[in-house]
Amino acid sequence: QVQLQESGGGSVQAGGSLRLSCAASRSMSSQYCMGWFRQAPGKEREGVASFYSGGSNTQYADSVKGRFSISRDNAENTPYLQMNSLKPEDTAMYYCAAVIGHGGVLCALRLTTQWPYRGQGTQVTVSS
Repeated sequence: QVQLQESGGGSVQAGGSLRLSCAASRSMSSQYCMGWFRQAPGKEREGVASFYSGGSNTQYADSVKGRFSISRDNAENTPYLQMNSLKPEDTAMYYCAAVIGHGGVLCALRLTTQWPYRGQGTQVTVSS
């Protein structure tokens, strides 16, 4: 089992930036996927960004490309989500999620909402 804990959410004005962090309770295996998904009130969950530990590729939702960047600190088992040029439509609860093993085949962005490990979420509110 892996427990994930997000931090870094808050309230900002449009155009501002936030950096989300996700702390894992233990070291991940050599093959895992980690990423972020979000859910706004009344809307479906949406994969935002993801990466596979065994490669350099990252995936982003079209709505955040060029504004959000996912990175990781392997030594601390911490992925980050740098969010720039925030828009009111980015307002949502953001969740860190992970899946271990499977050789990366489950790392598709659309699957982030189904990964078995996820945190409690951190709220991001962007005002116009």
